[in-house]
Amino acid sequence: MGWNTLRVVRDRNAGLYLGGVVVSGFGDSAMSLAAGIWVKTLTGSSSLAALVSFCIWLPTFAGPAIGTVADRVRRRPLLVATNLALAVVMTAALAVRSPGRVWLLFVVLTLVGVGMVLTDAAETALVAAAVPDELRGDFNGLVLTAIESMKLVAPLGGAALFAAFGGPTVALLDAVTFVLAAAAFWLIRAEEGPPAARVGRSWTAETAEGARYVRRHPVLRPLVLTSGTTLVLGAVSSTATYAMLDAGLHRSPAFAGVLTSLQGLGSVVSGLAAGALMRRMPVRAFAAAGLTLFALGVLARATPWLPVVLGGGLLIGLGLPCPLIAALTAVQRHTPAKLLGRVAATAGTLMYAPTGLALLVGTGLVARLDYRVQLVAAGLCGLAAASALTLTGRDARTTAAAGERPAPEIHR
Repeated sequence: MGWNTLRVVRDRNAGLYLGGVVVSGFGDSAMSLAAGIWVKTLTGSSSLAALVSFCIWLPTFAGPAIGTVADRVRRRPLLVATNLALAVVMTAALAVRSPGRVWLLFVVLTLVGVGMVLTDAAETALVAAAVPDELRGDFNGLVLTAIESMKLVAPLGGAALFAAFGGPTVALLDAVTFVLAAAAFWLIRAEEGPPAARVGRSWTAETAEGARYVRRHPVLRPLVLTSGTTLVLGAVSSTATYAMLDAGLHRSPAFAGVLTSLQGLGSVVSGLAAGALMRRMPVRAFAAAGLTLFALGVLARATPWLPVVLGGGLLIGLGLPCPLIAALTAVQRHTPAKLLGRVAATAGTLMYAPTGLALLVGTGLVARLDYRVQLVAAGLCGLAAASALTLTGRDARTTAAAGERPAPEIHR
């Protein structure tokens, strides 16, 4: 299997981008956990602590409108300016030292959520200009691996830093990581064309153009919807974890850390192998295979046997990233540069926004149903979605719009 991981790391632009992702990802992951602890410590309210994640997630719903900004200006300067602005915004959290000022932390985190949506759209567009096409599958897999690795390490670091020095120190760390990310993006060399002329079009019309492109494109639409489906099923099944540990395996809640580590290991392996696999199989087959592995892993968690459950955790980690990597790579390869910001943001909204609602639904289900019903339902829905993606692949290739590259080219 020909792996291009070393080529990605040695590529100047790709290496700088990865450095920025690792640094900012560490700061964001550390802050997201520390902020919840911070609010809980100051107010004693668990519901207010849970609101931290909601503030960061809420701007995802406005993704298509926010992503329009990324198509109106050059992406590299936008990324530099946005990260520097987020660093300044984060310093406002240093003033949160009493329950009466907790509202300021919520404002800061909401603005950070807006910035993350904007930078995700701009980064996707910049990658298309800065990273060679033949490396993008490997690159996207490596980016996901880096992000998942930070999610495993950074929260522990954030919690330890909070315990030792308090919330303002974690906020200051996050601000510094935004500055370092801005420096990494500044050093990237990319030949970006000038933004497309707006010709007096309204913001609403421009936003709708990105959503319309995703809806009509025979390659992007099914991949984006499959990715969103995978994340929704992942959210629903994850809410059954503690019920599974208690009623099914008779283990303590702390054992969830073992399952998380196995899933993280699977995600790292999947991310490293993604580029090589997408060069050898159609992108739909890659996404469908990943969703199938994920679904089998979820079904394995419905059994009472610990080795099977552990294997299921590994399968979930191996499978879940595949539809996401496939969709992101497809967006970069099948979208005109002038639309990339809006299309990427629209895809992000469709993939990530429903997960918060799915968590609420899953929490309600686990309180009313046997956890195995929830897991079996999620697993079977995943297998059905994977089958549908596979069976409709041939139709999508034959109905590709005139003037677009046919779907098979995505896995060259």
